[in-house]
Amino acid sequence: MAAADSPSAALRRRDLCSRGIRLAGKMRSDVIDLLDTYVEQQGLDASASVAAVEGVPAAAAERWDEQTGTQRLLDNLAAYRAFRALLAQMLEEQREQLGEADAALGRALAAVLLQVSAFAYHLEELLRLESRGPPSEEGAGPPPPPHLSLFERKLRGLGVLRELAQWAVRSARDLRQLAKPGPGSSSAPSPAESP
Repeated sequence: MAAADSPSAALRRRDLCSRGIRLAGKMRSDVIDLLDTYVEQQGLDASASVAAVEGVPAAAAERWDEQTGTQRLLDNLAAYRAFRALLAQMLEEQREQLGEADAALGRALAAVLLQVSAFAYHLEELLRLESRGPPSEEGAGPPPPPHLSLFERKLRGLGVLRELAQWAVRSARDLRQLAKPGPGSSSAPSPAESP
């Protein structure tokens, strides 16, 4: 762990965290735009209630203020790996459902999928810097999608996008906490900072 405490490692960590915060902000903005398009194109009510989506960890965390920096990174990485697989499923379903009739929605989904993949890679870089390589992806990913009706798939997609927007907010908070100088980067933040 000595390498992670050196001044150059601390600067690199702050730089990676700053870039990650910007990536998370851009991703959230794009997901919010995608949500608007998705709701409109799928004929859904924006206020529709959606049950938790299987395979997606909730962004809300119990005892968030007690997590270490490494735990925050691991939680984020697991979530974005799950989102990567779920968005790929949504993109495939979108192509099957509408074919090329709605290319704009497909392009927007593909763009967010790329951002999620890039963010997962960014988190892996941070974990390497923390002297902890990212866990392997063997067996990772959501379970195979259950057989859902078209309407249920639309609602599941809405739930995935809503939770992804929440994760982007949590990720920015987690990275801000990690970027703090000194030993505080791995210790607990004040309760006021809890999501």
